[in-house]
Amino acid sequence: MLIVIAAVILVADILTKVWAVAAITPGQPIEIIGDVVTFTLVRNPGAAFSMATSMTWILTLVAIGVVIGVIKIGRTLRSPWWALGLGLVLGGALGNLMDRLFRAPGFMQGHVVDFMSIGWWPVFNIADSAIVCGAILLVVLTLFGFEPNGERLHSGKSGSDKTGDNKSESQGENK
Repeated sequence: MLIVIAAVILVADILTKVWAVAAITPGQPIEIIGDVVTFTLVRNPGAAFSMATSMTWILTLVAIGVVIGVIKIGRTLRSPWWALGLGLVLGGALGNLMDRLFRAPGFMQGHVVDFMSIGWWPVFNIADSAIVCGAILLVVLTLFGFEPNGERLHSGKSGSDKTGDNKSESQGENK
C-alpha cells in the first residue's frame, strides 16, 4: 500500500509540474477563484517557505535520507494508516527530490517547481501537500498510540505493558 500511494503522489506531482511549466508564465498568475486561489509558477531553491535557499544540495541529501528512512520503516509496516502516512511522505519527498536532481540549474541543485497559491500561504505543489498531510497523519497516529507494526499502545497503570496486562505481579508464586 505504501508503494502504491507513493507512486500515485509521485506521478501526480510530476504531471502537474510538467503542466505548470508548460502552461503558466512566470509573473503572470492564473486566477482560479479571484486572487485568493491562483496558479503561480515559482522555482524554489529552498525548503518550505523558501527557507535555506542557499543550501539546495543539503536539502537534496536530506530528501535522500528521508526516502531511505521511509523505505526502511516501510519494510516492517503492519498498519494501513502508517502505510498511508508514510506513502504520502515518500511520494512527496520523491517528487521534490526529482526536481532537485534533474531540474535547472543542475544535478543536486535543481529548483523545485511550485505553482499552487492560496491566499497569503506560500506557493506549493502536490509533493508539498502530500508531505504535510502525511506528517500530520503520522503525528496523530503517534499521539494516539498507533505503532507502525499495527499495535496500539494503551495508557495504563504503571507496570503495564502495551496491551495493559500487568506484568509486575509475581507469577507462579504460591501463597
